[in-house]
Amino acid sequence: MKFEKKPMVNWYDPKQLAFTAVKTVLSSVFGNFADRRELQAALDKETKFYDYSHKEELWVDFISDLGDGFNPTYTLAELLSRDALTLRGKRLKRGDVLIMGGDEVYPTPEKIEYDNRLRGPYIAAFPKIENDPDRPDVFAVPGNHDWYDGLTNFLRLFTQKRSFGNWQTRQSRSYFALKLPHDYWIIAIDVQLNADIDYPQICYFREIAQKHLNERSKIILCTSEPSWVYKSFDAKNESFDRLEFFIQWVLFGKGEKNYEEKNKTIQIKAVLTGDLHHYARYESKDSKGEPCQLITAGGGGAFMHPTHTLKQEISGIDGKTHELKKVFPSKSTSVNLSMLNLLFPYFSLTMLSFFGFFHVFTSWVLQTKVYSGASLMEKMSELSLFDGQAADFFYLIIQGISHHPGALFLNILLFAGIVIFTDVKSGGKNWNYLAGLIHGMLHLVNFYFLLWLFSYINLNQLGLGINEPRQVILFTAEMVLAGGIISAVLFGFYLTFSVVILKNHITEASSSYRWEGYKNFLRFSVNSEGITIFPVGVKKVVSNWENVGTAEKPRFEGGDINYDLIEDPIYIKNEKVS
Repeated sequence: MKFEKKPMVNWYDPKQLAFTAVKTVLSSVFGNFADRRELQAALDKETKFYDYSHKEELWVDFISDLGDGFNPTYTLAELLSRDALTLRGKRLKRGDVLIMGGDEVYPTPEKIEYDNRLRGPYIAAFPKIENDPDRPDVFAVPGNHDWYDGLTNFLRLFTQKRSFGNWQTRQSRSYFALKLPHDYWIIAIDVQLNADIDYPQICYFREIAQKHLNERSKIILCTSEPSWVYKSFDAKNESFDRLEFFIQWVLFGKGEKNYEEKNKTIQIKAVLTGDLHHYARYESKDSKGEPCQLITAGGGGAFMHPTHTLKQEISGIDGKTHELKKVFPSKSTSVNLSMLNLLFPYFSLTMLSFFGFFHVFTSWVLQTKVYSGASLMEKMSELSLFDGQAADFFYLIIQGISHHPGALFLNILLFAGIVIFTDVKSGGKNWNYLAGLIHGMLHLVNFYFLLWLFSYINLNQLGLGINEPRQVILFTAEMVLAGGIISAVLFGFYLTFSVVILKNHITEASSSYRWEGYKNFLRFSVNSEGITIFPVGVKKVVSNWENVGTAEKPRFEGGDINYDLIEDPIYIKNEKVS
């Protein structure tokens, strides 16, 4: 299939920000009134699960947050397509099942974005093989970005039994259950945009829990967000409470007389998720028997999230304390990469331009002559700010905005927009508010200082007339360049301070520099001895992919992919085995 190789999404493109914001609002509003999950249940009334229990051993791949820039997405797709990977002398065969754990496309789920950022790279990496008896299956959990069109294109892609390259789609709903060998199950839930689990979905899993789970069942739970991490950031976050409700009241059958007793010995062995674009593993400290693993593996292709903001201990499933065992990248590397925000003007020329032209427009609004026939710039050019005329400077500003309500509105818009941008859902909220207020004030200080400076230079030092074309052009260039660069530097410094010191703005501070490295996925085997999870990491993705096929049937070649285990294999022993 033809597709376009896309770079990583620039989240600081004002057009992109506005478009995504509109999609988010519309999907949130209409998702509550027209929930596609209820329509799925109405059209598919049979409670189906997918049975792989006849196999002695099953291999499963788990990858999340994958449909963004071509280089990282294709690098990971190429690894997933290989017959096997050899890691530390052990041969790990390709998954019989591939699970995509959420956010299969960025930034929004239009068909063209799915084609360019997901289907195209994956089909090119693993094209369909006719009459292949060993075709692997693929299942997908929708994330928030998949929901931005109400799940329309996600359902078209994953629930119509279509080929996905040489993978075969199987599911009929946006959630599913897989019966694995040796009494293991994969339970994958769809929490929509607001972490809600709809009633038909609850009924679906209750029927499976009642009729098909037994006292020996062991669960691997897949969800589209690490709600345990979000709960540690913000005590008011309710997504983890909903996850706990699902485990206790649906899977364990609390309050359900017909299966509560039977399911009280069911064990949650691991919870797998993405949404945060790194690898992080929490392990329960106070468990009897094998500990529960909470694993975030969101390294399928999108920008990298920091890891140094993660807490060392959190409250996990059933109130048990979970300890952070491993992160990728390391916390020190995460801090170093976060410092790239100091180069924010370089990474986001669109935001630089936005700030610059916003300052120019505000300056023009202020130029009506209200000072005895003089404009604000002309009056400012008469001041020597560093020779004791600071009070006159502030007086002129007050007079200017009092006579120009449009300029006052633009000042308030800039300040309020910066303050509203402040992340107050994580870290110390009072410090976050203070940092946001200072950040907003600095942008206003920057604007009025540059307005004085360029007025003083152009009109006083260079002797240009206020309406001379040369002066207008020069002032516009000065304000766009200097104003835009300094405002962008302030923005980058704020992001750096926030993510390194206050440990907030983790998405805003990492999407700014769009780091392609530190990608990951999970490959695990299920056999009579238990589960062995191999976390596969790629520090640096291949960036020189060249199409050596045709436009219709692309095939890409590039440099070697250097991959390794992020940590030693994680063993979850089957307690039936002595």
